[in-house]
Amino acid sequence: MLVDGSPLRAYARAYIANGRVFAPVDPLLTRLADRLWFEGDTLIVQRGGRRVRVPVAGGPAAALDGAYVPAGPVLAELGVAARYDSATHRLLVRVGEREIVATPTPFNPAAPAVAPTELFTPSPAPTPRPVWTGSPLPRRTALPYPPPK
Repeated sequence: MLVDGSPLRAYARAYIANGRVFAPVDPLLTRLADRLWFEGDTLIVQRGGRRVRVPVAGGPAAALDGAYVPAGPVLAELGVAARYDSATHRLLVRVGEREIVATPTPFNPAAPAVAPTELFTPSPAPTPRPVWTGSPLPRRTALPYPPPK
């Protein structure tokens, strides 16, 4: 499976049965959907303003355990283009650009703004300097000479 040209990593692969392509719920729908939830044995997939109801035999446990859905109709209902390339045996999914939601009040640099307040930052305490106290004391025990054999 390729989503917008990049491979979709999955343990389970899409397959063809009776002329239809079936894709695993996880990871394809979990990547493309904004929200997934179950109502009984029906998986509800929401993307943007679109909502698709997909019956899944076995309910939530089956979806997590490798349930498959017909890729074409489900993806078309979500507004995603999908086609099967028989030469390469791949499901090609084209999501395209998502609608960009702008903020309700765009930033206006000319609008009056509150001046930032200065923060109090104390100056760091000076680091004490090491004091030279003299050379190290001589050893208290003599080294054996000549060294033992």
